[in-house]
Amino acid sequence: MPPLLVAALGAFGVAALVKLLAGETRRVNARMERQRAAEDGTLKTIPLERDPETGTYRPRQP
Repeated sequence: MPPLLVAALGAFGVAALVKLLAGETRRVNARMERQRAAEDGTLKTIPLERDPETGTYRPRQP
């Protein structure tokens, strides 16, 4: 295999790995930010109640 082809494949692999890691980092940071907002109480939650007939959870009616 010519050295240029090996270097090109290596560069392509590194670029794909960097893209994968960047996406995973964004996903984890977004999840941590939601967790922090929930702990601070700034995240608005909707109270749910279980429907006894279907077993699904639905927003509680006021």
